[in-house]
Amino acid sequence: MCALLGHRAKDMDMECPEKKCRGRRQCVDACMMVSILVLYAAFAALLTVCVTVLMEQRSRMNSSTQQFQFGPTGHAPNPAYKMQNFAFLEAVSSKLVNSTMQWAPVHYGAGMSVGSNFHFDSSQHFLQPQREGTYFLYLDLNLTCTCAFGCHCSAGRLSVQVGDKLSCQVELPEGSMPESKRCWTVSWMDSNTRLLTHMSVPKNGLQNWKLELSGSNLGMFLVD
Repeated sequence: MCALLGHRAKDMDMECPEKKCRGRRQCVDACMMVSILVLYAAFAALLTVCVTVLMEQRSRMNSSTQQFQFGPTGHAPNPAYKMQNFAFLEAVSSKLVNSTMQWAPVHYGAGMSVGSNFHFDSSQHFLQPQREGTYFLYLDLNLTCTCAFGCHCSAGRLSVQVGDKLSCQVELPEGSMPESKRCWTVSWMDSNTRLLTHMSVPKNGLQNWKLELSGSNLGMFLVD
């Protein structure tokens, strides 16, 4: 009997270390799982913060541009900004050829869309700031295919250069879908700056494409 009890006691002693080892492994596995979950939660929170910041910055940039831009009907921008520091021009020719682009101011109320701190030469079509400072300059190009059924507009690149301050390229695919592009820059200018806009097309031209006068604009405003 004593021998039998002693044998059972030894079996119980052998089982105890095995249970302890299993307990330790389970504890380690649980700790690893908790650590992974914590890291995942921290990464998700960081990603959310980054996306939120980027969206806010993009929203601020879009709202800043919209506040200073005239609409297609020539409405004035946000009245909180001084109109003398703002200029807005619309395209007056739909032709896509190697040439100086033609622009014209728009009417709003009893005024025009070129502030007193700018000079616009209507014969040579250049825009000139009258005081030095940092300016936000932007260009909108809106193009459509004039093809009817059974034809396609040719592929090519339209290049537009505004003085030496802004360069804008529009890749026009073969087909009939409209294309639009906005280009902008922030640059220091003075009263000697003349912004003449030059259009360049490929050697073979851009067959059946035209510049839409509505939505093709040149604008700028004084930042400081």
